[in-house]
Amino acid sequence: MKREKIEAIFERLAKANPHPKGELAHVNPYTLLVAVVLSAQATDKGVNKATEKLFKVADTPKKIVALGEAGLTEYIKTIGLYRGKAKNVVALSKTLIEKYAGEVPRDRDALEELPGVGRKTANVVLNIAFGEKTIAVDTHVFRVSNRTGIAPGENVREVEDKLMKVVPDRFLQHAHHWLILHGRYICLARKPRCLDCLINDLCQYKQKTKI
Repeated sequence: MKREKIEAIFERLAKANPHPKGELAHVNPYTLLVAVVLSAQATDKGVNKATEKLFKVADTPKKIVALGEAGLTEYIKTIGLYRGKAKNVVALSKTLIEKYAGEVPRDRDALEELPGVGRKTANVVLNIAFGEKTIAVDTHVFRVSNRTGIAPGENVREVEDKLMKVVPDRFLQHAHHWLILHGRYICLARKPRCLDCLINDLCQYKQKTKI
């Protein structure tokens, strides 16, 4: 896709939603990190329902460690894969206390060394908590990037690298939010809402829904 089209796409997305925000509820960088870890293979809505009660009693690494895996499990057992996630959240909380004085590091390598934290999670934290120009590629971003032709790729890293190259710098801060929201509410996996799409004429998807 030509850069002029890509720029036009993000101009429209930005005009429609100038200040997009992630939909995971959090109160500080640490709770954001926990929420993102919990959101793997789960919906933001489901995670928010669980963390609404959790973060009222435990919003720091020390408080989570005090809860322990059993205590944490009681709050997150409605979330998929909750046992493994509880183990990771307690473990990463201990690491934050031991190595970073309980603070979330503003460093990709340090974040990815934490239990349960991969590149996508690190990108989300760096972007939302610290304002870094990163792009977290989830299923929505991957689908929209490939379907529209903005940044086609066979895997998430390939898509991320392409997006970082083709998205104009002034849009990088919010790019992944716009793409996530577009994929979540308009460019749906099974039946995209092409008639409601504000970038329909710029999109390269050949199987656009007509009705």
